[in-house]
Amino acid sequence: MGGLVAGRSAIVTGSGQGIGLEIARLLHEHGARVTVADVDAGRAAKAAAEISGGDADSVLALGCDVTEETSVDDMVRQTVERFGALDILVNNAGITRDASLRKMSAADFDAVIGVHLRGTWLGVRAAAAVMREAGRGTIVNISSLSGKSGNPGQTNYSAAKAGIVGLTKAAAKELAHRGVRVNAVQPGLIRTAMTEAMPAEVFAAREADIPMRRAGLPREVAGAVVFLASELSSYMTGAVLEVGGGRLM
Repeated sequence: MGGLVAGRSAIVTGSGQGIGLEIARLLHEHGARVTVADVDAGRAAKAAAEISGGDADSVLALGCDVTEETSVDDMVRQTVERFGALDILVNNAGITRDASLRKMSAADFDAVIGVHLRGTWLGVRAAAAVMREAGRGTIVNISSLSGKSGNPGQTNYSAAKAGIVGLTKAAAKELAHRGVRVNAVQPGLIRTAMTEAMPAEVFAAREADIPMRRAGLPREVAGAVVFLASELSSYMTGAVLEVGGGRLM
């Protein structure tokens, strides 16, 4: 099978739906064997069946709670056992618990930081252990433009997504000499089930602030991820690519 990541093996967390599903699908279309990991194992299995297109040997579905150290370690171990290597990790899993500072509970703050920031750190650590030994590999962390500008009602989410940028750069510096690259993508307003549940007037107002005058598609985020996962970006590490239609530039 040809493609930009032909013959590589990849993990995408939170890939049972939304942007993660599109990332997993596009990596597979470009020749990668893909582990579809999601906190909902049933959702992961359904997504994997959809992606595989009958080639079940090229897709693995796993349930994974990215906040649990043993769960993340098991995800990496099972992927290596199934595919013989781990070349690409995409830390995409995320949740939102939006509320104003006055109304946000400490539990909701901790939950969002846990999934996004702790989850990404656990993924980077587990993947790096394998990739360092192989002398190659690429990690792509999904941040957000909310981590660049801050969104009202999202002190937890904005903090976590900003933290992912710092984590990306620190890990990139640690791993560069071992042939492992670490980069990040910051999506802006993307059409997903979550954003389309927003009130229509709020969504329209946010679109109006974007120079390209439209929300992005999950596949457009996936394209940036595949680029960073491929040899087309072989001299890039510690980079943060904005996929936001020019918003906040």
